[in-house]
Amino acid sequence: MLLLDNPIQNYAWGSRTSLASLLGRPPSTQPEAELWIGAHAKAPSALRDGRSLLELIRSDPAGTLGPSVVQRFGAELPFLLKVLAVESPLSLQAHPNLEQARAGFEREQAAGIRLDAFERTYKDRNHKPELVCALTRFEALSGFRAPEASATLLESLGLADLELVARLRSRAPEPLRLAFSELMTLAARPRAQLAQRVLERCEHARREPGPFQASIGWAARLGQAYPGDIGAVASLLLQHLTLEPLQAVYLESGRLHAYLEGTAVEIMANSDNVLRGGLTPKHVDLPELLRVLHFDSPELLPTPTRQVSRAELAYETPAPEFRLSCIELREGSSFSGELRGPELLLCVAGELQVSPRAGTERRSELLRQGQACFLPARLGQYELAGTGRVFRATVGSVPS
Repeated sequence: MLLLDNPIQNYAWGSRTSLASLLGRPPSTQPEAELWIGAHAKAPSALRDGRSLLELIRSDPAGTLGPSVVQRFGAELPFLLKVLAVESPLSLQAHPNLEQARAGFEREQAAGIRLDAFERTYKDRNHKPELVCALTRFEALSGFRAPEASATLLESLGLADLELVARLRSRAPEPLRLAFSELMTLAARPRAQLAQRVLERCEHARREPGPFQASIGWAARLGQAYPGDIGAVASLLLQHLTLEPLQAVYLESGRLHAYLEGTAVEIMANSDNVLRGGLTPKHVDLPELLRVLHFDSPELLPTPTRQVSRAELAYETPAPEFRLSCIELREGSSFSGELRGPELLLCVAGELQVSPRAGTERRSELLRQGQACFLPARLGQYELAGTGRVFRATVGSVPS
């Protein structure tokens, strides 16, 4: 096993205390938003010998990833693990599917747009399904609310006369696509007027009890943070979700969302492709966002879980690139793991001894809170012992 040194991304929406507390150090002087654990080319984890995890994998794909993973995904770690520290809301965003990501990346490459350019949308060729699992109470917007329900919300604010309400109650084939697209593409003056009117109503009604109180309250907060941004109005069309610790939500490609507040572990396909629609100073690519969005409104529920063993709780998703589970060990207990591909272990509480049980690498390591390690496929088996909580990231449904 290999202990990792993991880079932090200092985005403006991050916290000065959340990641510092996890890592056992004083608060940061600047916002710390994401702890990246993995082998993404933008910010790979580092090994003790000075190499990056990306370099290690490229030097021995079969030994680190396993032959079946290399055959399915190529010579790269197919998932990326993160810890998110959300102190203020993230942008309104979605992620492309695999075909869209490949086409978009090649299109921007052909246009000569630098990877680090502000106007760049596609940073790599991969899609980005993701699962976010709460460490603290975690609030998010995820997917569209049924159009009739959004119309009812706006009517409850005294806004029944809005063209947006008429569009939501339309008998058109896709009323959500129609309503959202018209809203987001309004000209500057009517957009500012609409945002002011709607958000004034939200500010007035934010403390009134009712089924839409949380959504209205967040729209008011978003309007204060981003004055004149129509994304704050658009947030009223989305479903609000509160996750309690260890609850998770899965977001497939094309699902509009925004993380609002809290600390969470996130796992995703190894990509940094984000299509933004607002509530951000970063690049907004509205035409591309509208092209990739899903405009259905499925019921929003926490991701189902399965108790794999007494110690391990797995989160059930259809993503082939990743699988996330939580291992909880109490004093005197242990856990045996069998590697069917590469694994990342992230300790979020306590400390655990990680001991390989086979192969040539028999050195044990103590994994403390905030630390993560990489287990190459060639290790075969390992054991955890101690008291604590560890998140286990591996590839989804690897064939035997």
